[in-house]
Amino acid sequence: MSGHSHAKTVMATKMANNAQKGKMLSKYGRLITIAVKDGGGSGDPEKNSKLKAIIEQAKGANMPKENIERAIKKGTGELAGESLESVSYEGFGPAGIAVVVSGITDNTNRTLGEIRSIFNQNNGKMAGEGAVKWMFESKGTITVSVAGTSKEELELLAIELGAEDVAARENTVDIYTKPENLDLVKKALEAKGIKIDSASIDFVAKEEVTISEKEREQAQRLFEALDDNDAVNEIYSNLKN
Repeated sequence: MSGHSHAKTVMATKMANNAQKGKMLSKYGRLITIAVKDGGGSGDPEKNSKLKAIIEQAKGANMPKENIERAIKKGTGELAGESLESVSYEGFGPAGIAVVVSGITDNTNRTLGEIRSIFNQNNGKMAGEGAVKWMFESKGTITVSVAGTSKEELELLAIELGAEDVAARENTVDIYTKPENLDLVKKALEAKGIKIDSASIDFVAKEEVTISEKEREQAQRLFEALDDNDAVNEIYSNLKN
């Protein structure tokens, strides 16, 4: 399985750029606002697991506390804000890789046109609803750095604590759970002294594909162009890491 979000990888390479960091924090603000609305207007992270996960990611990106609180208040209606809507797009990238894009926009027609143009300009094409998502599953994804930790021991511990699957990467281990068990497994790992890099609900490819190095470079350009769009929050594909 691959719960890899290409948006997170792209953003990690841009963190030194203040403008990009500001853009990322703006995206987290919109995600927090939508999470509150999706949670029935609950701004309490302990009663809204989706909100709690996003707040933890935002804190990990050094989002100021007052920014988080302001985004929550926009979601509860205590503060006026934009009329935001969650959107999801499906398409095919270079070499036919499956791509799912999720985001938040204040103008669905404009964003649809922008995303379609990005696919067309980067050896890809948009697809209809359901054409790609069937290749993915919704999973809780916990990423842990393996610095000073045995991958094998970490994998066994994760399964013991309720994880469904584990994938070892070069410097990290991705731990997969049922969406509803994400927080439970995360807390169990932390209780064992494991430092969590990130925890989120992701689209996980059922099967990964391998493509040529040239096609991989083309795919990376597609991911970067999508990530540069203000409405885009996450980009998933079935490309093998």
